[in-house]
Amino acid sequence: MIEVKNLTKRFEDKTVLDNISAVFETGKTNLIIGQSGSGKTVLMKNIVGLLEPTEGQILYDGRDFTAMTKKEKVMMRREMGMIFQGAALFDSLTVQENVQFPLDMFSNMTSRERAKRAQECLERVNLLDARSKYPDEISGGMQKRVAIARAIVLNPKYLFCDEPNSGLDPKTSLVIDKLLSEITRDYQMTTIINTHDMNSVMGIGENIVFIYKGHKEWQGNKDQVITSTNKKLNDLVFASDLFRKVKKVEMQEENS
Repeated sequence: MIEVKNLTKRFEDKTVLDNISAVFETGKTNLIIGQSGSGKTVLMKNIVGLLEPTEGQILYDGRDFTAMTKKEKVMMRREMGMIFQGAALFDSLTVQENVQFPLDMFSNMTSRERAKRAQECLERVNLLDARSKYPDEISGGMQKRVAIARAIVLNPKYLFCDEPNSGLDPKTSLVIDKLLSEITRDYQMTTIINTHDMNSVMGIGENIVFIYKGHKEWQGNKDQVITSTNKKLNDLVFASDLFRKVKKVEMQEENS
């Protein structure tokens, strides 16, 4: 579990995040949503330590990340897996070498053990047959699955995903969402996904934090999104064709 307590972030005289408190639960897909410029990316960067909060605390299972020394934070990051907006794979490495890279850098495993672990993770994302290919030889969706395998290869407790469906078609996005949901549950990780994909909200939004102009405007789950009376949330969510249809069906059922 990750707790954000009264987090404020200022850049000079501009307040980008204002007194945000939220809980991100273990074993669930936690989503941060909001319009472009709302502060959701800044929030995630503060949580993972790429930015320092101006005020407030970030607790990882009760451990105060904001109070840790630089060395302690480096050790803490070994418990984190990250999936970037672009898959961020190394073009000169094969699929297996990309997945194995964190093990080569941070583990004490033997070469054989590292290869076996990388192959286990590739099998988990159904890409073992592509292990000898290079990133430019596989599709964008496959690249994202390689990125997921690499992110979980060190058995992280916490998984962070920045727009994991960016650039993917709807069908492939559903595959990525399902995979992220499954590995979160299977490995009992605390997964935080920064997204603007409303299909993801409806599909895997077990715990959703809605940021609006630097404030936490709303928090709930995908079922509560549908029944929410929060106008700002509705303006964001129901701009999607999917949600307009869902809302219309719901209203028809209520009136029948």
